[in-house]
Amino acid sequence: MEDVTDTVFRRVIQSCAPPDIMFTEFTSVDGLDSKGADMVSQRLKFTEIEKPLIAQIWGTTTESYYKASQDMVKRGFDGIDINMGCPVPKVIKRGCCSALTNDHPKAQKIIEATREGAGDLPISVKTRIGFKTIETEDWIGFLLEQNLDALIIHGRTTKELSAVPNHWDEIAKAKKLRDTISPLTIIIGNGDIKSRGEGLEKIEEHGLDGVMIGRGVLENPWIFEKNSQFEIRDLNNRLSLFKSHISLFDQTWGDKKNFAILKKFIKMYISGFDGAAKLRNQLFECKNIEELSEYLKQLVEKGTV
Repeated sequence: MEDVTDTVFRRVIQSCAPPDIMFTEFTSVDGLDSKGADMVSQRLKFTEIEKPLIAQIWGTTTESYYKASQDMVKRGFDGIDINMGCPVPKVIKRGCCSALTNDHPKAQKIIEATREGAGDLPISVKTRIGFKTIETEDWIGFLLEQNLDALIIHGRTTKELSAVPNHWDEIAKAKKLRDTISPLTIIIGNGDIKSRGEGLEKIEEHGLDGVMIGRGVLENPWIFEKNSQFEIRDLNNRLSLFKSHISLFDQTWGDKKNFAILKKFIKMYISGFDGAAKLRNQLFECKNIEELSEYLKQLVEKGTV
């Protein structure tokens, strides 16, 4: 969720319906151990309202994982998650993330270095069920042998991306492996969950400890709401929330981040009604944050599109 789940977005989601726990953006440990560390550190900015919060990290060198983990302790995070699931080709070419599925020794060294630097902080891994083919017993079994505090499993291979249905049966298999190999490791399922209710059903059906929702929140920022059967809000609520999102972004980042990042959220707020595509195109034409804010202000004041 690069350039999406920053401190601003997390606070927006908290204002709608808080999840039990949240994760930072994808943050490079190598970047944190470089001259560009200040820029990379923007991904780790947070406020107390966002806690409990897990720092999600990735990278190449074990030394950088060790240093970054020490840094996460000082920053006050509640845990560290190692990304071993990202399928982006440029990341895989560097031998990172889901490429580690094919390099167990390196994966083990990364986990050990992170654990050493993290001290008492919980350590988790987010991963997939294989690289080109499903390898649940081999890969997930290996990870469970590392005695992780938690294992977050996306039920597809790297090759599958999101092009096939999520293999929940394989996540259930991972849970059974956990019971045998590492009973204390928390198993969290991930993939295509569209509502809180659906997530609870998956937990019950497969005996999981929890589920993670990623892209689903981009369709419905109220997805974690506990007390409503109707989790989708009407357009006017969405427009008001987007207006607040933009204002918080401006207050938090000013000119430190490109305003165009906000365009990633247009579809989240403007969808599901006649004329949505046309309105999205109009918003995409906005050239700065002031123009986007004014356009939304007018729509909110009208109370309708």
